[in-house]
Amino acid sequence: MFAHRLPLWRSSATCKPWQLGLSLRHGWERCQAWSCRGVNTTAEQGQQVSMQQNQVLEDLEMPVARRETENLFQERPETGNQYLEDALLRSYLKAHLPPKVLEEVSQDLERFGNRLLTEVKPLGWECELNPPVFRQYDAWGQRVDHIITCSAWKRMKEISAEEGLVAEAYERRYSNWSRVHQAVKLYLFSTTSGGFNCPLAMTDGAAKVIESLGTPASLKSAFDHLTSRDPKKFWTSGQWMTERRGGSDVANGTETVARKQPDGTYRLYGFKWFTSAADSDVTLTLARIADAEGHVKQGSSGLSLFFLKVRDEDKKLNNIRVQRLKDKLGTRQMATAELWLDGAEAELISAEGRGVASISNMLNISRIHNVIGAVASMRRMISLSREYALKRVVFGKLLKDHPLHMQTMARMEVQTRGAFLLLMEIARLLGLAETNMASEQDQLLLRLLVPVAKLYTGKQASATVIEAMECFGGQGYMEDTGLPVIVRDTLVLSIWEGTTNILSLDVLRSLTKSRGQVIAVFFSTVQKKIELASSTAELEPAVKQMQAAISRLTQFIQGAGSKDAVTMELAARDFSYSLARIYAGALLIEHASRPDASAADISAARRWCNQELCPVAMEFKNSSYEAEESLMDSSLVYGSPPSTSRL
Repeated sequence: MFAHRLPLWRSSATCKPWQLGLSLRHGWERCQAWSCRGVNTTAEQGQQVSMQQNQVLEDLEMPVARRETENLFQERPETGNQYLEDALLRSYLKAHLPPKVLEEVSQDLERFGNRLLTEVKPLGWECELNPPVFRQYDAWGQRVDHIITCSAWKRMKEISAEEGLVAEAYERRYSNWSRVHQAVKLYLFSTTSGGFNCPLAMTDGAAKVIESLGTPASLKSAFDHLTSRDPKKFWTSGQWMTERRGGSDVANGTETVARKQPDGTYRLYGFKWFTSAADSDVTLTLARIADAEGHVKQGSSGLSLFFLKVRDEDKKLNNIRVQRLKDKLGTRQMATAELWLDGAEAELISAEGRGVASISNMLNISRIHNVIGAVASMRRMISLSREYALKRVVFGKLLKDHPLHMQTMARMEVQTRGAFLLLMEIARLLGLAETNMASEQDQLLLRLLVPVAKLYTGKQASATVIEAMECFGGQGYMEDTGLPVIVRDTLVLSIWEGTTNILSLDVLRSLTKSRGQVIAVFFSTVQKKIELASSTAELEPAVKQMQAAISRLTQFIQGAGSKDAVTMELAARDFSYSLARIYAGALLIEHASRPDASAADISAARRWCNQELCPVAMEFKNSSYEAEESLMDSSLVYGSPPSTSRL
């Protein structure tokens, strides 16, 4: 990357006009003759560079006292309507949506893109500048536990309702394509939402759980609020699962106890260590039901799912005490808190002991939202970097005219395209499942792809946004550019809703539970997609690389099958990466096989397939998953195999 520095000339010990005793202008001319020799520029580029040079010289010749008050003279990268500027998004919708649906959805997305630019983006920045504040006591010493959010955050909630960012998925105006429509709107909304995309993820998840339970009469009102387009009626939901012992291991980490009351309701007692969107209206949470003697059942079979309102009719907290707000690296716009449940009134909504199974629908939805956030952050940073490269002049020419810079950006673009198509595939499959149009194969594939896409895009996004930040040099590190906000908010995506390793193990569970059927569906689906490219000569190298990767993955599965279970556990991460790369490669080839595919579509497919598509096979060949290597892992980390007491 090309470092962002205030001077526009190349620093050189042999080229400093003040050392040579030359006038500034004479020195500048000689510096340019030496440092830019052999660099060709067009007349337009030369004029642009010359204008910036003259500005530099004028600033250098002004009095020092005045120069010190001057601002950095760089043009700010400005993007327009995100929908209209996203060629891949528009080409995907054109290829898949029925004509009438495409017409209506495109009009809605163009309108929404304009609203994001003029209204939502400024509100998002206001949310960043005014994070939530916790007021525990009022002026008279009364405990109030009031979480104060800014007016922009409240306005985001209203806009979310007006735009149907949750409702769209449940109204199903476009049948099985409604989930794609919703996913695209959330994708466009995400990076300008001021963090409000997070409560929307949990709200969508809560609505999905209630719907999956058949929308019981007692929850009909809640469902209507969660899926409302009326800002005055719209509710957001939390998801209170993490307790003191940690996050993913809810079976052993949940200590909250539910005590049944004479009227059939329950009172919850326990400590929730990490509650996102603590200002939400309602929440779903897990707890263990105590019997008449006060005993509870341990393990996942002892967990039940509860629905509770955060506040009562008088807007007072429902026997909930706020201990503190969390001081997080990112997503600081959203209130995340530690809460004590001290007799919070709740309704049991799952069968007793079936809490984990019932809340799984919420986890799947929130994981899909995680993918949306990951792809959105990648696209946003690349869009800004692309715009900046059209304006920033360094070493005598625009950044876009430096081949190495363009190569770096192109590599980021390829990764973003693969991630985007993974997202759209999941949204498409979910839409089919929700409208009873999914085959058994579609449902198996959806179960596999959700954790695969979540874990892979989370890692992709972290790498891509950090790489993109380099495109701005030092300016990328400045808080007031807004770029560090995107980076910080992206880093949570490989952690929230399951870390990479946790989700890799979930991928293995999907294989085991389906008795191998899901991997057979995976292979057949990939094969069908790459066969579409049989008549496209430019894609032949990519197809061959994909076929070779499929063969290597098949050999790995057969070889690992003869090993013990630890082998597959050690391979889980690389195995999941292999599934993600191969499936994304198939999607890119499929997209590039369209009659109206662009040269960029074909290039992206070929470049994606040039990477190592099946790392698990390579590592298996290198004996990376053998017991001896596992022992050496510990030795490398600790210097010698760690004892139990040290862990």
